[in-house]
Order: sequence, then C-alpha cells, then structure tokens
Amino acid sequence: MAPLTEGAPSLPNDFMKEPSHEHTQTAFGELYRIIQTLRGPGGCPWDREQSPESLRGALIEETYECIEAIDTKDTAHIREELGDLFLLVTMIAYMHEQDGAFSVAETLEEIGAKLVRRHPHVFSESTARTSAEVLDQWARIKVEQEGRAPKNSLLDEVSRALPPLERAYKLQKKAAKVGFDWPQLEGVWEKIHEEEEEVRAAMAQHGQIPSSEQQSHLEEELGDLLFAVINLCRYVQVDPSVALQRANIKFTERFKAVERGMKALGLPMGQEHLATMDRLWNEAKG
Repeated sequence: MAPLTEGAPSLPNDFMKEPSHEHTQTAFGELYRIIQTLRGPGGCPWDREQSPESLRGALIEETYECIEAIDTKDTAHIREELGDLFLLVTMIAYMHEQDGAFSVAETLEEIGAKLVRRHPHVFSESTARTSAEVLDQWARIKVEQEGRAPKNSLLDEVSRALPPLERAYKLQKKAAKVGFDWPQLEGVWEKIHEEEEEVRAAMAQHGQIPSSEQQSHLEEELGDLLFAVINLCRYVQVDPSVALQRANIKFTERFKAVERGMKALGLPMGQEHLATMDRLWNEAKG
C-alpha cells in the first residue's frame, strides 16, 4: 500500500490530541483532501492510474491483514491496517465521485441513514431486546421500508460473491436459523466421519493418479468433507475463516523455524532430510 501514500503531507500535531466528534470529522476531511491531491492533476502517477477494479485485490489483502492484526491483539498494527482499509474504501468511493456516479458524501450519508432506519429500537420507538429480535426486525425493514423483494429461498440472502468458505458458513447459519440443524453435537461428528470414509473410499477406488472424471468425484467428496468441518465450526460458534487464518499463521511460524534449523545445520530443505525436518518441526511445536 505504500504507493497510495506517496507525497501525502504529514498530519498536524493536534491530530494526536484526545479524540472528539470534531476531531474525527477533521481527520476524515483531511483523508479526503489527501486523496483528492493524489488523484488530481500533478498528483501521484500510480494513484491516478488506479481504478476500482485494480484495487479489488488490495482490498481483500488489506482486509485479511487487518483480521490478522486483530487476532494478535496488536493495537498499533490494528490502527495501521484499519487506516489502510479507510484509505482504500475512500479512494474507491472518490474514483466514482470523479466519474460522476456518486459522491463520497452520498456514500457516508446513505450508510448513516441505513443505520438509523434499521435501528428503530435505538433511534425511534420500536423495541428489540435480543439480537435475534434485531435480526428479525432488519429482515422486515428490508422488505417493508426499503422495498426489497422477498427472497424465494432463505439461502438466496447469502451472497454468491462470497469466498466459498465464508459462503458455506453463512449458508449453514441461515439454515440453522429455521431449525435445520443437528440437535446434538454428536450428529455433526458422525457426519464428518461419514464424509471422511467416503473420501477414503473414493481415493481407494481411483488410485494415486485419477482421471479427470475421477478427479471430479474426489473434488465432490472432499467438498462434502470440508462442508461438514465448517458445520462443526459453526456449531461450536467458531468462525472457520478466522480459525483457518490462525492455522496459516501457526504453520508459517513453525515452517520458518524448520528453515532456520536446517540452515543452522548446513542442510538443504528436501525429502532426503525429512526425518531432520520433522524433528525440527516437533521442536517448533514445543
């Protein structure tokens, strides 16, 4: 994200004072002014060349970096990553403002109006005492006040644009909301074991190098197994994306420890030294 801040002026010292409503408004305005400068005549060539499409990947990457910072509870890192997200979101909105599609102010006004409209229990006289009542109220407001057509299926409310893991999680949550769920945890475990056995049977049937048709069968069975594991995550109220991200971080740290150990021993990474690498891996776990 460094090119996006190229040439950006430093903020005045009073931005470090105790936050307030006015202080926050000023900070948002300063970010907007900086982006105007970067995208304007005489601004940064890299920033001027960007488009909403070119920043999609950065938006996803920065979101996951922010999640990682939240997981580590590093407040300085969280602040930095949230800043990157604010930058990208404001930059993309400003690009549409430049094209005359809508303004940054309209984007902020629209989300503000939506928040007030969907929280009548806070800003009006409606009552919602639990999170479940709030969600039911939101669903009614979408149809009755916002004019959204009721979905043909409850699952149609889950966006198809979501990554597969996140979409599976949300599909299962929607189904569980209307009682389509395992009554006990044991049923979830039995489903995982069932899908595992089906994967094993498919692999035994197709061998080490399956044909394209056999590969499709394996893909289907492995998908069922993954779906069942995601269901377990949902059942015990663990976000599978967050859990997988933690596993990624843990694997990375341990693998790097193996690399350092192999380098200290003067040995190359390779299958011929698997026993040594496995020993270093176990040491890293300890």
